[in-house]
Amino acid sequence: MSCRVYLVRHGETVWNAEMRFQGHADVALTETGQKQAWALSKRMSKETIHAFYSSDLKRAYDTARVLAEPHGIEVQKIPNLREINFGLWEGLTFNEIINKFGQKAAKWWDNPSVTRIPGGETLQEVAERCFRALKLIVQDHLGQQVVIVAHGGTIRSIISTVLGLDLNQYWRLRSDNASLNIIDFPDWSKGVLVLFNDCNHLETGTVTPTF
Repeated sequence: MSCRVYLVRHGETVWNAEMRFQGHADVALTETGQKQAWALSKRMSKETIHAFYSSDLKRAYDTARVLAEPHGIEVQKIPNLREINFGLWEGLTFNEIINKFGQKAAKWWDNPSVTRIPGGETLQEVAERCFRALKLIVQDHLGQQVVIVAHGGTIRSIISTVLGLDLNQYWRLRSDNASLNIIDFPDWSKGVLVLFNDCNHLETGTVTPTF
């Protein structure tokens, strides 16, 4: 029996708007981010959803609560769905990271799957913990539909793993704030990407392609 996963990126935060790497920093949604969540909530209000899950970080959980409200379902927090731990890079812009960690940053950009961010994680570690969480959710909801609200990095790593793509190229997968992805699992090992980075529910000017 197939499980359909609605995989959602959280709404915009202040650091998204400022193009800063967030990672495990618990940054709240902006007013725009809240509006994005409500827009997606309206779009999904008529879907039959059996469970809602999110990262335990505020930006993901608050987005998930907005989506879950019309369905009267409590959101379950899963720490393993957190964004990649950017360690010493959290709060910095791309240019600031290049200036302070030039050689290490270049190495991570070329080979993030095995390159450890100073004080943080490798992308392979992120993919493994996220995929473990996803597998448990899918196995618990065969024949059902579930919503998972997570982060750009975790969503990219999940989709890369499902499709058998090279993790080192995960940055080629665009993941906008409050975007909707759908993955069907007729069998756990045969995930099918049905919809990718769909933002049709968002108003022009509210799409932010950031980390």
